[in-house]
Amino acid sequence: MSLLVVLTVSPEASADEGIILRQCAKLAGYSPGDIAALRIIKKSVDARQKSIKVNLTVEVIKHGEDSLTMVQPFQPVDVSLAREVIIIGAGPAGLFAALRLTELGLRPVIIERGKLVQARKIDIARIGREQIINTESNYCFGEGGAGTYSDGKLFSRSRKRGDNRRVLELFCYHGANPEILYEAHPHIGSDKLPSIISGIRESIVNAGGVFITEKKITDIIIEGQAVKGVVDSDNGKYLSSDIILATGHSARDIYDICRRRNITYTFKPFAAGVRVEHPQELIDRIRYHGSTRGNFLPAASYSLVCQADGKGVFSFCMCPGGFIIPSATSQEEVVVNGMSPSARNSPYANSGIVCEISPDYLKAFSGYGETAGLEFQKDLEHKAWEQGGCTQRAPAQRLTDFIAGKMSGSLPGVSYFPGVTPSPMHSWLPGTMVKRLREGFMHFGTVMKGFVTDQAVILGVESRTSSPVRILRNDKKLEHISIAGLYPCGEGSGYSGGIVSSAVDGMRVAEAIARKYAS
Repeated sequence: MSLLVVLTVSPEASADEGIILRQCAKLAGYSPGDIAALRIIKKSVDARQKSIKVNLTVEVIKHGEDSLTMVQPFQPVDVSLAREVIIIGAGPAGLFAALRLTELGLRPVIIERGKLVQARKIDIARIGREQIINTESNYCFGEGGAGTYSDGKLFSRSRKRGDNRRVLELFCYHGANPEILYEAHPHIGSDKLPSIISGIRESIVNAGGVFITEKKITDIIIEGQAVKGVVDSDNGKYLSSDIILATGHSARDIYDICRRRNITYTFKPFAAGVRVEHPQELIDRIRYHGSTRGNFLPAASYSLVCQADGKGVFSFCMCPGGFIIPSATSQEEVVVNGMSPSARNSPYANSGIVCEISPDYLKAFSGYGETAGLEFQKDLEHKAWEQGGCTQRAPAQRLTDFIAGKMSGSLPGVSYFPGVTPSPMHSWLPGTMVKRLREGFMHFGTVMKGFVTDQAVILGVESRTSSPVRILRNDKKLEHISIAGLYPCGEGSGYSGGIVSSAVDGMRVAEAIARKYAS
């Protein structure tokens, strides 16, 4: 059998296959000629000391031995005549639910309000060029969901709910770089994801699944506390006794359907704040102890967290070598998010810096009950739109001016392509949020010397870190607590955050449905 060895090498050595082979052979007690293959299992950069190291866990496979870590193949069956399961939404939760259903012998019928990945490009380009938001096709809505054109980070802290590695394997099967299987912070990139998402669709359709786009679901048919199907915006009906609700965190109209149909939901804690952007070179110098990263280190990233006024303030969706993008889904709102291409070669580094939204933020919205957080989001996003000049230009302020409480007379260049408008963000963001963000930024400046600088710009608002609503489901069956056959799933239903955890949740729900029909 193969065995695993752990080694620590310099960044330069980590890129030299000969050095890795010789060190692995020595640690395993083999000669280099005994080794048939090496497979990296884990890789991470340790930049805590000035002498930067790369930690590797490597599987050593001798001639005639089998691998311990062989990638499991994707093995769908013909489901063209099988029992149908309707999936509302073609984001990670919906797509991976569909992939798993085809392996389990059930026929997925995906219904997506937005367009296919290639057609989405045109609508996304119009946001920067013409300041126009297509409410059904944008950075959030369309095939692949919000992640398709807004990054592709595959890091998930959660290991409790399902098989994260299986998600990575399925991405590799559909064209992702195998490096995502072992990188500490795997990342596909916004330039690579569209073709991978198209490949996933092809796998679903080739197995007999159905993929319907540009059809917005406007109603769920419920009879006798059980689902029977859905209705689209053209009054078309799709019938099934199993419906996976995988609509994503920005499809707010789904909560109106839930309210009308007595589908129980509740408030879910979330976070909001701003997005901060630095020159990537500055972040590299901070993280790599004054050195440039050279040819063997990735664009430096960071993960920051602290307590401010008794509440968490933390970095979110950090994008080294990336861009800030417009993620609004309606015309009169401004929402910012971050993305990175696969090479992470932009001269900018950006991250959300957000704080927990506690009940004291929501007092003005208490009349909305369980959707108070949703209304808070809407209000914040509309204010950002007004402050940006009633366009998709984002309100912005130098970080040092935000901390000092003064207007920025000028702004450095930023990556946000619709443009920015100087704004006294300290004067219109909620006072409690401003206080906590200031404390957080000042703390981060002590942890990362040079982080607080007038070269850094904050843009507003980073408001869609996750859904502020959870649609309630049974922990074991994963069905809604009172509506049989309805399976709330993924970010929009309040059960995940990010591509991997959403995909895992989708697969778990598919497996729960299959168990119901197992003989």
